[in-house]
Amino acid sequence: PSPAPDGAEGVTPDTPKMLKLAEQCLERAKSSAAELGKSQVKPAAPEKGPGPVPVSRHRRVFSDEGGKLSPFLPPEIFQKLQVAEAQSSKKELTPLEEASLQNQKLKAAYEARLARLNPSQALQKTSLTLSLQRQMMENLVIAKAREETLQRKMEERRLRLQEAANRRFSSSVALTPEEQEQRELYAAILEYEQDHEWPRLWKSKLRRNPADLTLVSSLFSCLLSCPDHPICQLLRKLQCAVYSRLYPVVSRGMGDPPTCLSLDAEGLPVLPEPGGRRLRASQSLHCMFSMHETNQLNLRHSLSSAPLIEDPPALTSSPCPPQRDSSFEDLERFLMGPEGAAPAEKKVASLPEQLKGIVKDIHNAVDRLLSLALLAFEGLNAAPAKDQCLACIEEAFFPPLWAPLLALYRSVYKAQEAALSWGMERHHNTPPVDMGVPSKLLPWDSATQAPGSYPYSTAVQELRLIALESCPQRKLDCIVRALRMICECAEEYCGARESQPPAAAIGADDLLPILSYVAVRSSLPQLVSECAALEEFIHEGYLIGEEGYCLTSLQSALAFLESLPAGATAK
Repeated sequence: PSPAPDGAEGVTPDTPKMLKLAEQCLERAKSSAAELGKSQVKPAAPEKGPGPVPVSRHRRVFSDEGGKLSPFLPPEIFQKLQVAEAQSSKKELTPLEEASLQNQKLKAAYEARLARLNPSQALQKTSLTLSLQRQMMENLVIAKAREETLQRKMEERRLRLQEAANRRFSSSVALTPEEQEQRELYAAILEYEQDHEWPRLWKSKLRRNPADLTLVSSLFSCLLSCPDHPICQLLRKLQCAVYSRLYPVVSRGMGDPPTCLSLDAEGLPVLPEPGGRRLRASQSLHCMFSMHETNQLNLRHSLSSAPLIEDPPALTSSPCPPQRDSSFEDLERFLMGPEGAAPAEKKVASLPEQLKGIVKDIHNAVDRLLSLALLAFEGLNAAPAKDQCLACIEEAFFPPLWAPLLALYRSVYKAQEAALSWGMERHHNTPPVDMGVPSKLLPWDSATQAPGSYPYSTAVQELRLIALESCPQRKLDCIVRALRMICECAEEYCGARESQPPAAAIGADDLLPILSYVAVRSSLPQLVSECAALEEFIHEGYLIGEEGYCLTSLQSALAFLESLPAGATAK
């Protein structure tokens, strides 16, 4: 027999269907390949540039009014970032949301089955469509009934918990807004604990081990990882409120846009000086820039010795009128009153007054968070646990606010930073002996030191770390470690000279010149503002111990450097 009849006998009635299905699969494969090809081509588009763009070390700056650039985020963007961070966690779906997901799955399955039907199977298509509509409607009706029942139960529970909160607080007739808000937040905490088990577990742990302070830190780590907890919501609300008050102050009068700074061998940025010399500056984690006031003294990361910059002609009084169009002056005279007097402007508070108000707001915010935490977890009422609780709250509250807060401090203490910057530049290469450091507290043979090293270099490195921290307590720890390194180095140098470790190598009179030398070598004029902020925000209990002594000693050394006249030394 010939092969043709055999081939004809192999064709079955299902063969056209299989061929059509194969064509559909081929078309889908082609479309999928085309989409994958497009997605792979897109990332390669930026490589067509002239060369790789270096990654900037600075934060992105945002345009402010008048076309100026500010290194700080506008308050609305700051708030959106806080809200987005809170919403990034997983959230339970409502019954209506679950029904919507189920309907989407049903619709996808319906479309897949519909694609497999032939055009002649219209009756089956109609049946599938009616079945899909019925199932989707049933899901929505059931979900709506569950939603209404759930809302009714939630409202009943809310009223019951509100009564419990009212019993917890004094039932006075007149409540202050703060007391009313605290009562509402406590009711929200009770409602949160009804839906979550972990707060009750932590309360039982605190009752079993009330003296274990590590439990407090672990508790706050768990608490801050739950952005839907009322304490975390209050934390973000207070941060946004403080930032909204800080931003107009620190962004007003910003000078030239920040420029990229090169780094020296020690990893510190270098600022150019008008005379051609180069001056190191502090390197901040947030790349913070100081404010540019009317005297045009630009304090970028640290103040350089550029306070001698002259005021621009627009700010100096000159008998000659400026050569420019007077249309704005005519408009100003037109808008003035009939008697030629301009309307009284609203008095703007000075920078120290605004700083004082913002500091008061920060203290109030921390106190509110602390009182709410003590209400939520009664095991934290003991004095040691309360102090640890306060430290955890401050460590969570300050980081997003420290950069603009320090910028405001540096604007207030601009004159002191200018004097300290001048002294640091003048005495940067001064030998420690000329700074008043006793020779017995210096290395025996400086020739044996590594190239580029100098006495007490480890203490200088510890002090420089203060610019990388954004929490007051951590900054204070940097100062304490720097003074401890000074004592260790002094004992090492003195022991090498006397061939035996002395009992007390360094005294109080020797500490000031050594600390002054370390401060000069750090090249951080912003230490004046840092210490002023630490003195304001550090808890009183720390200021009477070792931490307070270290902070006071550093402030005394900085004041000594500020008071040094030209060419003077400690001797």
